[in-house]
Amino acid sequence: MSEAGGRGCGSPVPQRAPWSLVAATAAICLVSATSVWTVGAEPMSREEKQKLGNQVLEMFDHAYGNYMEHAYPADELMPLTCRGRVRGQEPSRGDVDDALGKFSLTLIDSLDTLVVLNKTKEFEDAVRKVLRDVNLDNDVVVSVFETNIRVLGGLLGGHSLAIMLKEKGEYMQWYNDELLQMAKQLGYKLLPAFNTTSGLPYPRINLKFGIRKPEARTGTETDTCTACAGTLILEFAALSRFTGATIFEEYARKALDFLWEKRQRSSNLVGVTINIHTGDWVRKDSGVGAGIDSYYEYLLKAYVLLGDDSFLERFNTHYDAIMRYISQPPLLLDVHIHKPMLNARTWMDALLAFFPGLQVLKGDIRPAIETHEMLYQVIKKHNFLPEAFTTDFRVHWAQHPLRPEFAESTYFLYKATGDPYYLEVGKTLIENLNKYARVPCGFAAMKDVRTGSHEDRMDSFFLAEMFKYLYLLFADKEDIIFDIEDYIFTTEAHLLPLWLSTTNQSISKKNTTSEYTELDDSNFDWTCPNTQILFPNDPLYAQSIREPLKNVVDKSCPRGIIRVREESFRSGAKPPLRARDFMATNPEHLEILKKMGVSLIHLKDGRVQLVQHAIQAASSIDAEDGLRFMQEMIELSSQQQKEQQLPPRAVQIVSHPFFGRVVLTAGPAQFGLDLSKHKETRGFVASSKPYNGCSELTNPEAVMGKIALIQRGQCMFAEKARNIQNAGAIGGIVIDDNEGSSSDTAPLFQMAGDGKDTDDIKIPMLFLFSKEGSIILDAIREYEEVEVLLSDKAKDRAILKGKMIPSYIINSNPEMENEEQPSSENDSQNQSAEQISSSSQEVDLVDQESSEENSLNSHPESLSPADMDNAASISPSEQTSNPTENHETANLNGECTDLDNQLQEQSETEEDSNPNVSWGKKVQPIDSILADWNEDIEAFEMMEKDEL
Repeated sequence: MSEAGGRGCGSPVPQRAPWSLVAATAAICLVSATSVWTVGAEPMSREEKQKLGNQVLEMFDHAYGNYMEHAYPADELMPLTCRGRVRGQEPSRGDVDDALGKFSLTLIDSLDTLVVLNKTKEFEDAVRKVLRDVNLDNDVVVSVFETNIRVLGGLLGGHSLAIMLKEKGEYMQWYNDELLQMAKQLGYKLLPAFNTTSGLPYPRINLKFGIRKPEARTGTETDTCTACAGTLILEFAALSRFTGATIFEEYARKALDFLWEKRQRSSNLVGVTINIHTGDWVRKDSGVGAGIDSYYEYLLKAYVLLGDDSFLERFNTHYDAIMRYISQPPLLLDVHIHKPMLNARTWMDALLAFFPGLQVLKGDIRPAIETHEMLYQVIKKHNFLPEAFTTDFRVHWAQHPLRPEFAESTYFLYKATGDPYYLEVGKTLIENLNKYARVPCGFAAMKDVRTGSHEDRMDSFFLAEMFKYLYLLFADKEDIIFDIEDYIFTTEAHLLPLWLSTTNQSISKKNTTSEYTELDDSNFDWTCPNTQILFPNDPLYAQSIREPLKNVVDKSCPRGIIRVREESFRSGAKPPLRARDFMATNPEHLEILKKMGVSLIHLKDGRVQLVQHAIQAASSIDAEDGLRFMQEMIELSSQQQKEQQLPPRAVQIVSHPFFGRVVLTAGPAQFGLDLSKHKETRGFVASSKPYNGCSELTNPEAVMGKIALIQRGQCMFAEKARNIQNAGAIGGIVIDDNEGSSSDTAPLFQMAGDGKDTDDIKIPMLFLFSKEGSIILDAIREYEEVEVLLSDKAKDRAILKGKMIPSYIINSNPEMENEEQPSSENDSQNQSAEQISSSSQEVDLVDQESSEENSLNSHPESLSPADMDNAASISPSEQTSNPTENHETANLNGECTDLDNQLQEQSETEEDSNPNVSWGKKVQPIDSILADWNEDIEAFEMMEKDEL
């Protein structure tokens, strides 16, 4: 997302409009906004803003410096293991890896950030490295979308600022458009992806062999996301305007034209996924988050950069539909494009956090403030914005890969309003990043915001966007070495100069918009609205909008979440069928199900399967009743497993030189001390002998009073726990014997008992995969004595003994230990397992007797996924269908019903483990990680002395 400028008030668009960052919109002027907010809000002093800006600079240095030291020329840094992520050398992460092309992604993505942060010497060095080392002709399949916004955009942003610096006369005097030539080379490599009848690009391409050739290993895909095809125009048009080669802009325009033509005509919405050959919508749900987000963004910004009115008309048409159907302030919920009054899901993804910033550019301030405040309340509860959260603000997917969209919207709201409240929001973001995500080798993504555990990834967009927006938030105009109002931000926050709007204009600008739909004239204001309308003589305007949302996350029952009928009981109509009353043998009930679009199937194993297709319902009201019925049935079918479900736990290394900065995701046990109900367990670790812990320990003196490390396999978990407990251990960590296993690539498990009474086990037991366990084992070899903390979630590092972190990084938070714990019920993190939707839902009902029988017959030592949906509620046929969503129950009486996605045990015996594998031979050092961390500790000590 990026800023554009506002037109001169009351005047037509000039050849080169004085686009204003403060105006920050293509349709409004906020001339006096900054002065409006000086009353009623405590302004932040210049000194404090400078201090926060300097913190951002130090944080960027920490991330960028560690990438250059430990990862370059790899694409990205793995901050937990202090090494580079190279495509093909690490376990595949699926589509996430399509951004990696062996072209030093993080370096290219960071180029213009260096200039924004006034690191011109480092920028010049980085450009030389790119020209010397980067190869764009690699035999690797990459995402067209990601390569465009990150690499092509990074090269063009670097070129834009390189020529700016050259004009200033001090830096880059040797530069002769080399980055632009690389961008042009890459552009031509991407063009074969557009070889489709529709003009929509293939989602992937081989950088060396293109599309369809046998050696290309791609070209067979049929679908792409709307954002993937609709987020090309800025970079491709800029490449054409810079070079004079019009083909790039022509191809990007053709793709946008096709998407516009295929919009759903009655709702003016677009779906998430489209067939690139036929133009048919594959996923017909529509929102402003993942899969669609930057398509809307680029329509507005294409108008700003290129001056083509048709782009603004299209954007306004879509925006009207968004506000009519998707916006349910402060929420933004997906709907069906053909039935836009019917919600497609009851959860939101983190990518929609960009939308308040886009609304600022549009000039629609009030809903921007509302949605931003709702997101901020979620962040204050969980420290970060989860990848997805439900309409009652519980975690749905617990990961957080350090996304910058919320920081982006915070920046634009501050620029539009001048309200110092948003500076405080930015300060919170800085504190949370330093407190929870900072590790010795950079910043690690959060694997689970509930436990504080880390994931070994630091995506390139973190450096490209996060630090740029945070620095600009606190910077004054004189802190930036160029006029940033002369540039527009791409969706990856790369800078393109606005003077491109008058350069090499050879593209036909036929207006193909009005012929498709009648447009509401009120949607197309060609002059700026009066600022009195946006800020009606009230210095507390924004505060008055935010105030009702202050407690929405913790105390309020969100309304308007699911559109229920306005009259619960229509005249003469019976109340809707409730799940608790349903009987599969009742003909009347079966007829009601049919009317609601719900089918009933008797399975051979005695279960009854319910399948809903909302499109088959008699009416939209009946479809909503069916949706509600399915939600209630999901809740009923999962209640019998609810007591056994446990959330993931955390193993935090607290001894020197870690001091709590490394948090490992651990699987819980269904026996032993419950860490969510008792104080955490802290102690030094020691390996048991025998290492498998399957017999009486021969080294009880070594594990006495310590946390015993045990290898998985050859006996039951409960037996291991009893043996180490009898030897005097205060806790146990079971380490997987499957070499290379990791919580990054495998679902988390919980350890089950042995089918006997396990009340005699009093110590806590946790399970670590091989990769996480090897970090502890490597630390033992390096430092001999390693102390860990076993807890339900990571603890504030400021309370850990012997901390050596600068005070500004670990800000005191006396409430942390007493803060409300996130829901201990499982919130789904695995999208592939979420197959229960309003358009096609299935629920298997398992009678209690058979459930208990299955439980009794399951193997006594089993592992259960701790982050999966209730598998008993999902049919196999749905597992291969379109990604769909779970739903919450909405009571007709208006009360909030607390419904979480549920866990299900999946037994996996330890007898299958290979007893002949020698664990000691399998432990691999991780690139001398601990030795490198020593240097970081010294750096922390220096920073304390410097009082940064």
